Amino acid sequence: MVTGDIALRPMGERAVLAEVADLASVLTLHAALAADVPDGIDDLVPAARTVLVVFDPRRITPAAVRAWITSRAGRTPDAIAPGSLVEVPVRYDGADLQSTAELLGIPVSDLVARHAGVEWTVAFTGFAPGFAYLVSAAWPYDVPRLAEPRTRVPAGAVGLAGGFSGAYPRETPGGWRLIGTTDAVLFDPDAATPVLLPPQARVRFVPAPARIAAAREEPAGIAREGRGAREVAPIAQPGSGGLPGRGGADAAEVSSPPGISSAAKTSSDLGAAAIADVGADAGAGANAAAAAAAADADADAGAALIAIPAPPASADPSRPALRVVAAGAFTTVQDLGRPGRAALGVSRSGALDRAALRIGNRLLGNDEGAAALEIVMGGFTARAETDTWVCVTGGLAEIGVDGRAVSAYAPQRVPAGAEVRIGPVTAGLRAYLAVRGGVVAPAALGSRARDVLAGLGPDPVRAGDVLSAGTTASAIPVLDVFPWSVPGPLIEAPIAAGPRADRFAPEALGTLGAAMWTVSSHADRVGVRLDGPELVRARHDELPSEGMRPGAIQVPPHGRPVVLLADGPVTGGYPVIAVVTDAAIDALGQARPGDRVRFRGV
Repeated sequence: MVTGDIALRPMGERAVLAEVADLASVLTLHAALAADVPDGIDDLVPAARTVLVVFDPRRITPAAVRAWITSRAGRTPDAIAPGSLVEVPVRYDGADLQSTAELLGIPVSDLVARHAGVEWTVAFTGFAPGFAYLVSAAWPYDVPRLAEPRTRVPAGAVGLAGGFSGAYPRETPGGWRLIGTTDAVLFDPDAATPVLLPPQARVRFVPAPARIAAAREEPAGIAREGRGAREVAPIAQPGSGGLPGRGGADAAEVSSPPGISSAAKTSSDLGAAAIADVGADAGAGANAAAAAAAADADADAGAALIAIPAPPASADPSRPALRVVAAGAFTTVQDLGRPGRAALGVSRSGALDRAALRIGNRLLGNDEGAAALEIVMGGFTARAETDTWVCVTGGLAEIGVDGRAVSAYAPQRVPAGAEVRIGPVTAGLRAYLAVRGGVVAPAALGSRARDVLAGLGPDPVRAGDVLSAGTTASAIPVLDVFPWSVPGPLIEAPIAAGPRADRFAPEALGTLGAAMWTVSSHADRVGVRLDGPELVRARHDELPSEGMRPGAIQVPPHGRPVVLLADGPVTGGYPVIAVVTDAAIDALGQARPGDRVRFRGV
């Protein structure tokens, strides 16, 4: 749909991609939309030539979203305050400083003087939390990326790519040309304002060691310390990053209950849709029936179940519950994630099989978004520190409590000193261990979910960790049996329209729907790569980075689809041919290598 100078492209059933002529038009449109946000809009994600508008179809219709975008297009918002000025100290010591100057045909001193002498603006954030794409009208160079990206770019590296400059908040792979280093804390999830360089901020790079000074030119603000010098955090303004508090369908009404110790494991992004090969956390194979059962449970569980009284609440908000004996291949704490933060570069994250998490929590009387353990491939054992109620959901595995076999999808009491054991997952990929009261773990940006791409949330669980439980939301419901089905080796995944189908040959959509795709070993919480026929492109020119969503089916140059999952990047440069519907994403979270996927239009 093209209206005036704006093209509205579908991004599945829950988002619209508004495409304009250039970056300046993006900034104008984003500011106009952010100045007047109706209920039901959950996120606005600016990128190089687009603004991704994410919405909740239960609260606003797609037609109303399109009408709102169209009504705001072409407007110049009134009285937009300039972004805060942030001075970032830089040591111009980057590995590519000399070669970049030679590539541009100028002395190193001129490159440094030019980079430090202009004022930059944060146009949008990218593949990692706090990674800002900086532009300047006074910057004349278009710097090509490295032919072969580095596998490791250290945190604080300052680089150039295309017409952009930026600094890496954390260690990741990357293809930008590195010209310097900063000690500035670019992303701090525990800070009141976690991102140092939000959209619309003005930035100056200061050569040599120096303090960061961030200040508003207006008097309004909240003083705080902690990034190397005193800062004044600006009061939220249009473009300052996301729509916190709106959450959407996946957001718990409150954060999962309030600490866990534990070994970091991360995936990485090369600026588009990086899919890491994480061995045990590789996936495919789940069922749509579990999602349907979850929907049924959401609809009638509260009314149909007979509840027994909850015990009196303890004065202590948390208590030791389980000591981990064997952590399995890869176990993390997950809740329903961080929706509404994409404009800060923060993905949704959270449980990949949300239905399994919700059901396990409800069967224990918890808030359905309480934190639990996501256990890849099983092989998990824990000993109860005190009498503890647990419930195991998700993939099929043998479950034992105190040496006796017990059922999944049923609350189980684990006496103090007894062990709960989850054997190898033989169907599906991920089991969920919910604990009455919810697993207590440190929160980052309102969630206890571990994001493997961003490194947010508590570290993966290790043997010896002690897991604490919080307070309960309600009584344990009395239920003789809960209907559930075993994840199967064939996933039927309905899809909705994607924004870039026109970049493919006419037969590509037909191939996507007709082929039987095989889940490869290259899959993790970031996404699932599928093997099968090539989806032929009609256009091979580079697509500027644009907003991404869980369920987006990206197609890299090799022509095989990659389905982004909860920890996927919030922006990417591979074209999205279609988008898996929200109800089918849980099934892909249970997919294991060798399983089959068949896409169906909706």
